[in-house]
Amino acid sequence: MKFWTFVIGFGLALALFLFAQRHTEAAPLASFHAIVDLTSSADPKAATRIDAPGRLIPGLWTVDQIPPERLVAPLVVLDVSGNASSDPDYLISVQDISNWEHSHGQVPVGAVVMAYMGREHNTLHLPGYSADAAKFLVEGRNAIGLGIDALLVETGASKQSATYQYALAHGVYLLKNVANLDHVPASGAIAMVAPTKLAGAAEGPVRLMALVL
Repeated sequence: MKFWTFVIGFGLALALFLFAQRHTEAAPLASFHAIVDLTSSADPKAATRIDAPGRLIPGLWTVDQIPPERLVAPLVVLDVSGNASSDPDYLISVQDISNWEHSHGQVPVGAVVMAYMGREHNTLHLPGYSADAAKFLVEGRNAIGLGIDALLVETGASKQSATYQYALAHGVYLLKNVANLDHVPASGAIAMVAPTKLAGAAEGPVRLMALVL
């Protein structure tokens, strides 16, 4: 009896060991070619910051309430620096997004989308997303965050612009003064958004990283 108990126990242990070995070998570890810091190290007035939906509408998420699963997401970089060089107040259009998708495939669902204008911290001009582009990304591609390497995600100085209101009202956080977007590929990276967790804060500083796959 003891002999057969030993045999059965040994057989089960061996089977579990082989199962674990096979699955360990079949599951490759994630690897990254590079990690790019997207955080500006400029003076506080030009620091990289996040606006939470609660900044516009009381009751929506404040910075500390944004679900953590919305802070790690596929990263999309829309490079419109060519257009912005000739029009410093350039607005990203739906056509710009269509051009990106023609080259890279559809914008991944649940992505953080960044606009590379090539105009970091320029206070004289305020490029941004058009209201139509923001609506397309949020409703058509379920974007969870919009960012830009300028002072404001929305156009103009008013924080009541249509783009600003629309994005925050739909639970999308906004990232401004993003740096080093020219060091990140248009697709194939993961955004890691790490805001300072201040209870009840509707906006604040944020550390951004891009993990390049």
